[in-house]
Amino acid sequence: ALVIAGIGVGNGVGSYLASKRASIATLKVTGADSQTIFRIYMLQILAVAAAAIIVGLAIGSLMPIAIGWAAGDVLPVAPGFTLHPIPLAVSAIYGLLIALAFALPPLARARTVPAAGLFRAIVEGDSRIDRRSTIWVVAAIAAIIALAVLTAREPWFSLAFIGAAFGLLLLLTGIAFLLRFIAIRLPRPKAPLPRLALANLHRPGAQTQALVVALGLGLTLFVTLAAIQTSIDNEIKNSVPERAPSFFVLDIPREGAAKFTSMVEEADPNGVINLIPALRGTIVEYGGQRVDQLEELPEGAWVLNGDRGLTYSATVPKGSELVAGKWGPADYKGPALVSLDAEIADVLDVGIGDSLTVSLLGVEVPARISSLRTVNWENFGLNYVMVFSPGSLDAAPHNMVATLTVSKEAERKLAKSLPPAFPSSSLIEVGEVTAQITTLLTQMAQAIAAAASIAILAGIAVLVGAIAAARQSRIYDAVITKMLGGTRNQILGAQALEYGILAVVLGLLSLVLGMAGAWYVVVQIFDFTFAPDPAILALTLVGGAGLTFVLGMVGSLPILAARPAEALRSL
Repeated sequence: ALVIAGIGVGNGVGSYLASKRASIATLKVTGADSQTIFRIYMLQILAVAAAAIIVGLAIGSLMPIAIGWAAGDVLPVAPGFTLHPIPLAVSAIYGLLIALAFALPPLARARTVPAAGLFRAIVEGDSRIDRRSTIWVVAAIAAIIALAVLTAREPWFSLAFIGAAFGLLLLLTGIAFLLRFIAIRLPRPKAPLPRLALANLHRPGAQTQALVVALGLGLTLFVTLAAIQTSIDNEIKNSVPERAPSFFVLDIPREGAAKFTSMVEEADPNGVINLIPALRGTIVEYGGQRVDQLEELPEGAWVLNGDRGLTYSATVPKGSELVAGKWGPADYKGPALVSLDAEIADVLDVGIGDSLTVSLLGVEVPARISSLRTVNWENFGLNYVMVFSPGSLDAAPHNMVATLTVSKEAERKLAKSLPPAFPSSSLIEVGEVTAQITTLLTQMAQAIAAAASIAILAGIAVLVGAIAAARQSRIYDAVITKMLGGTRNQILGAQALEYGILAVVLGLLSLVLGMAGAWYVVVQIFDFTFAPDPAILALTLVGGAGLTFVLGMVGSLPILAARPAEALRSL
């Protein structure tokens, strides 16, 4: 948002200085040097920036009250009104640095253009700036980055985010240059309207680059957010089976298993009970290697960090599928066998027949890997990395865990009867947990959307500023077109075609970049399935591109009112 706002600052300063070209030329002709002109207009810009910063700080200080009133019960804690000097000072410094970084280039260009060039108002000047101004701009940008990193709670994350944003800005800038280059190189259409629309994309003073960067960044953020949010929603829907268990019950006393089963069957004779042993142990040896003798753990070997849940079973657990080896017989009485998760086996570089030893309450239990399984960790079942053969862990003291799938009426009964009967057990309602997760993710998405909307609003402000900055040159073009016989409808048609091309380019650009960013977040960071909703993405794109087109056309309407005689008298 700061960068997009900075682009708007640069456009605004450039537009203001363009309107003062005659005054600057007069000052130069009467003996004013470049430094004097620079100081005059820099003081004006700093005065405006200071006023804007004061207004922004005042509005920002009052925003918590407005947000608290608008959000209502969505926020877990109602925000109060308190002035915090340090955040206000940091915000003011941000505003000042942004103003300097983006106002200096147009100021430097105006300072270095000769008086004769200034009087040629229609000719595009040199886009380069002097070395001193470049140093100041780089210093201001470096100060912004340093301030963002030093004031962040997670400096490395902040630095990575800034790097990604900077890379995206460079990419958008390159695409904007490429768009102008293509518009220049394309054959000129024979029809006048397409020719005029195409020329408007690359003519002197065109705002194509600023609009592609500002609006492209904002729309990309919205597409990214929409894809992430819908992918998370689909992940939740697909991860919760239609018959997900009603309860998880932990720490059921082993001797109370029969009583527990009886109470559940009494509440719902058709209910489904999955009751299994639950133990915790630490892997101390695998494949002939002692864990305590390893200099460093293998990458991804999280199972070696501390104690892990394990169980024993005569059958393959629900949610698991054998991919190697065989499951031992139900009446197996030999040395301990263990079935291991296939991914963990790959990380530890072990296979069928290798040894694996766990420590249970200080007692080491050696076992042989008899099978490998794939585990569906998203089935809301009881899943374990290690499942031992029956009889190998029976003697160890342990409790039981269970999943219950019962009717709604039985849920209410069991929620009241189980806690008093088993005070040491924990009863977890799955529906309540998933509802809390959904609420949390929804609130997080709303917060991100609110933050991204600031970028969109800044992009809209840049669009409005770009229209205002190019107004004089567009009036000039409209007057020339009218003098050559063009009608209002033809001028409006050319403008519509120009903004239509820009909207389509921005839409496609945002779709590609936004989907790439969303895929990385969903797949690489969240480790979810990338499944965005095409309808919501299309609505987001059409809305953003349509808004660009509509605002461009609304800004073009005053140009149609320009009268040739009046415009020529002002030249």
